[in-house]
Amino acid sequence: CCAKHGRPLYDAVCEQLDDEWAWQSTHVGGDRFAGNLVGLPDGVYHGRVEPGEAWTVLEAALEGRVHFPRYRGRSCHSFPAQAAERAVRELRGLLGVDEVGVRGLVRAGDGWRAEVDAEGVTYEVPVERVDGQLTHLTCSASKLSRPRHYVAGTPRARGA
Repeated sequence: CCAKHGRPLYDAVCEQLDDEWAWQSTHVGGDRFAGNLVGLPDGVYHGRVEPGEAWTVLEAALEGRVHFPRYRGRSCHSFPAQAAERAVRELRGLLGVDEVGVRGLVRAGDGWRAEVDAEGVTYEVPVERVDGQLTHLTCSASKLSRPRHYVAGTPRARGA
């Protein structure tokens, strides 16, 4: 999947940027998200990016923003923390990379509770892991499997 979807995306990126600005790598996690773009040094993941969307995602990254329709999260956070951070971004409409930060994540029953800071407010966000629909997890998978999904509940402002 990475080669099938990643190579055309890499070629599209190279058409938009100087050669030294784009690197090609192998797997960055989750074949089902290919093609991926990872913005450095912020560690912002965008997934399922089509070659025709490359400039939209690149422009946002160069401006210090995330392109929300393809935003997967940041590499500095665990999957549950990524889900919580994304939920707060969606609630508040925040696209700046540094506008939202994960303060902490703790186990809570069968899931997690995240604390996420945005615009001077700390939000508590419940997160649970659920099994997705049966699918091929990679392009070469011969059997169907259920991918793990991390689903954030409604963010609640602390003290509200």
